[in-house]
Amino acid sequence: MKLIANIARILVSIEFIFSGFVKVVDPYGTGLKLQEYFEVFAEDLPALSGFFELLAGQAQFLSLVFCAAELILGVALLFSFKMKKTAWIVLGLMGFFTFLTFYSAYFNKVTDCGCFGDFLHLKPWHSFYKDIISVAVILIIFAYRKKYNEPFLAKPATFLATIIAFGIGLYAKRYLPILDFLPYAEGKSLPKQMEPTGVKPIIEYTFLDKNENKEIESIEYLMDTARYKYVSSIVLNEDDLKPKITDYAVSDIEGNDYTQESFNGKKMLIIFKKTDGVSEEELSELSQLGQELAGENIESMVLTSLILDDFKGYFEQHKLPGNFYNTDEKVLKAMARTNPVIYVLNDGVVKGKWSGHNIPSKNEVLEILD
Repeated sequence: MKLIANIARILVSIEFIFSGFVKVVDPYGTGLKLQEYFEVFAEDLPALSGFFELLAGQAQFLSLVFCAAELILGVALLFSFKMKKTAWIVLGLMGFFTFLTFYSAYFNKVTDCGCFGDFLHLKPWHSFYKDIISVAVILIIFAYRKKYNEPFLAKPATFLATIIAFGIGLYAKRYLPILDFLPYAEGKSLPKQMEPTGVKPIIEYTFLDKNENKEIESIEYLMDTARYKYVSSIVLNEDDLKPKITDYAVSDIEGNDYTQESFNGKKMLIIFKKTDGVSEEELSELSQLGQELAGENIESMVLTSLILDDFKGYFEQHKLPGNFYNTDEKVLKAMARTNPVIYVLNDGVVKGKWSGHNIPSKNEVLEILD
């Protein structure tokens, strides 16, 4: 039993460390997923709508806590730190995750649980089955929790993990994630990721075998209608058929399309999801940087999901560079994990991206474009 319990402990610790890390590097993305869950609960449970709306408003804070806690608990398990308490917390947290994934799968409300952030997307039922297996393994740990021996490194390792986990998360919240799993990461070509994939669909058909009076599955369409009756079909590789980027679009105040223009030549894109919280110093630096780059034939474009008529006054007041354009709010949330965010593109390829808290100099921009 001791061997099985230790294997279970190590397996779950690896899962928690990996899952926690890929989420805590981008707590903003996990916060969006939590907000989506809470908004669904508020709609489905009207009696508790006020409570879930409150949680939705705190989703970003809760995301940081949950993501960091998952990584910390993984390290605590690995070093058998205070297993009597750790086992309870791990079981409770996984029970919570299992409920979310079941709700997501059964009611088809949230199509991606966010279990591994943007590193890996799992379908709802796959996420639920994974969590069920995890709970089963955690129950072994829970049953053995009073018999684990705690090594002397357990406390310092868990303390160090706490500092690292919250440090990574807070850094991402103020600046940008240290690892970027999104299609807008440095080195990625935006226009290429908008092109058709060319992947052929893999279809699984369900037929009724009239001779056997039972349903069968086949990846080929069975033409013998005397024996087989078509019931249904699903596309197994649906996610592979879609381009990585499907909804990026840029338009001006009159509705003219500037999507392709944003990919032509050297561009600096400045993204404003909101105007609140942006300091005068940041706005001044952006204005100056845009003027300096204009002399180097680098065009600036300000992208926002705010109402353009309202944003116009803000744009002119702070003398932001170039012109301003509209882009869908969901797209900007994927592109910009902080606010504002600066992109430098060369023919649509992301050469660099920065938070408003570390705006690059003219020389930095020219260096990465060289």
